[in-house]
Amino acid sequence: MNWFRRQDRPIKRDGIGILVPVLLLPILFAFTLYQLRHLPDLPFILPAIWEVTVAAALGLMFGTVMLIHTAYEKREDGHVYPTRNKNFKYILIAIIVIRFALTEYLRDIDQTVLTVLAMVLALTYVCVWRIGSYMKYKAATKLELAPVEPAIEEEQSA
Repeated sequence: MNWFRRQDRPIKRDGIGILVPVLLLPILFAFTLYQLRHLPDLPFILPAIWEVTVAAALGLMFGTVMLIHTAYEKREDGHVYPTRNKNFKYILIAIIVIRFALTEYLRDIDQTVLTVLAMVLALTYVCVWRIGSYMKYKAATKLELAPVEPAIEEEQSA
């Protein structure tokens, strides 16, 4: 089962499935923050505002890159399908590698601060990517397909 390849299946339920991560991540992150606050022998320290701003800016950059490489098309059957992008998997791998490199570089930071910054980065780029993808999907649903006209044979007068 290859669930990454969705080009052969249309997007269903008016595209709401695109927004599911945007709805679930804040709940998951809120639960994680709550658990971080109650760890024994570990003080809960919030990151500085500039650190959160930098994490959000990186998330905005990553989300924009992902959004640029996400596209949808309306086919003859009237359904909207995601279009395949050969570079998408490399971009996704590059973003993951950059995140791991940043985490490794910043490992001297307090663990709770690093966790909060990683969550801000992830939430920002997932929200930018998924909300933008939903807007692209909605734009693709509004497209009218051009009627296919049969080839007109020119009559030649002899």
